[in-house]
Amino acid sequence: MARGKVQMKRIENPVHRQVTFCKRRAGLLKKAKELSVLCDADIGLFIFSPHGKLYELATKGTMKGLIERYMKTTQGQAAQAEEATPSQPLDAKEEINILKQEIEVLRKGPGYMFGGGAGNMTLDELDVLEKQLEIWIYHTRSTKMDIMFQEIQLLRNKEGVLKAANQYLQEKVEENTAITNVVPMTTNYTYPLTIQNELFQDLLLV
Repeated sequence: MARGKVQMKRIENPVHRQVTFCKRRAGLLKKAKELSVLCDADIGLFIFSPHGKLYELATKGTMKGLIERYMKTTQGQAAQAEEATPSQPLDAKEEINILKQEIEVLRKGPGYMFGGGAGNMTLDELDVLEKQLEIWIYHTRSTKMDIMFQEIQLLRNKEGVLKAANQYLQEKVEENTAITNVVPMTTNYTYPLTIQNELFQDLLLV
């Protein structure tokens, strides 16, 4: 008989709760030991019972050594994260100035490209304009590819409809061909044509 699915909520019966805790605690410790042996992993495990009793497992070395290793690893990751992020965010005035510069570059860009000269824009402004043009080209190509994929999908849908219609017409043609090719049944017996004498005479007089 299949085992019923256990509902994930607190077991209200204290006896059943204690039995389940003991069974699952033993299973968890066993799985941790197996994982350590099979995969050569260092595992540290803490379990506190509902009454506050501590159960712990250190597959290699001591729990204290694993905790020290954990602290060193997490502190190193936190330091790397701090280095990756800027120390101070830009204030509102700096952001406004940057946006004004970008707007000015975008305003001067079309005039430079369609009739300006090299002296109309500085090197930094040309770098900004180049990046903006690359972004615009990327978005243009992305939109173009989306439209092409949509058209391809529509053509595939039309192809499927035409195939289905063609299959339907082919089946109808085969049905009509089968009906016209049916040969009427004949027998080898001959039946003489008999006409009553009076009727035959009437036909001759007409």
